[in-house]
Amino acid sequence: MMYNYQKSLKSGVSEELINTYLLRPIAGVIVRVLYNTSVTPNQLTIASTVSGLIAALFYVQGQPRSIAVAGILVTLKDILDSADGQLARAKNQYTRIGRFLDSIGDFVVDVAIFGAIGWVLFAKNGDPFMFIWALMGLLGITFRVSYHVFYHTSYLHLLQKYSVNRLTEEILPEDVHGGRLALKLQRIFQLIYGWQDRLVVRLDDWCRRGKSEELFLKKWYSDILALRLSGFLGFGSELFLLMLCSVLNELELYLFLNVFVMNALLVACVLYRKVFLAREMLKREKRS
Repeated sequence: MMYNYQKSLKSGVSEELINTYLLRPIAGVIVRVLYNTSVTPNQLTIASTVSGLIAALFYVQGQPRSIAVAGILVTLKDILDSADGQLARAKNQYTRIGRFLDSIGDFVVDVAIFGAIGWVLFAKNGDPFMFIWALMGLLGITFRVSYHVFYHTSYLHLLQKYSVNRLTEEILPEDVHGGRLALKLQRIFQLIYGWQDRLVVRLDDWCRRGKSEELFLKKWYSDILALRLSGFLGFGSELFLLMLCSVLNELELYLFLNVFVMNALLVACVLYRKVFLAREMLKREKRS
């Protein structure tokens, strides 16, 4: 079998720019090497999670060099996280287990890394507020990524791709009668991400003012500027920012950018859809 890089990609429109031009090409090299081996996408997912947990251990050491190494390991984690999906798409090895394993692994890594960052900054400054600061960073990145994934997945569904991933992952009758491991992972996923998915759905409904006609939804979920804006909130962009600040030994700066700048970008994405996109689409409907 021949490896096809383009077949391993999702979409150039809704994908993060950092993924399109940097992370996925690097991950593509890994996938090319592993394509004709017995390595599975789930094994790459586990390797990605392990890389992230090792990064947390390096953060805890608190030395400039170890923090820089941690940042590099965060990027390795992100590259492997891209590679698992690319391998699954290239070899058509989508599974529900892999879908949940990936997201749960991301959350475990986030908790470990932000816990480590909070500890390092507390040890450095003696200020207990650093733990709250780190918690705000954890909650921020988790919700922003969920926001990006919702619109990314919505667009891919329009293209009739990515059918293994639903917009929300409520447990359905077919899930109960499916594999036991997949169901257990889905329940863990729901515990972690269920509230975020429901909040994003409500936020989306509020932005589009309850409009649900098929033609409206197609235009709504395929707006290029909206997809490009929310693309800056995906894991690739978020973790690349963490890596840069780690290499520069500026973890306080990272938390500032995480809590204020990235959340401001999230607000900009919401306002664009609510104030501009919905208004323009409704105007076009009235004219036609």
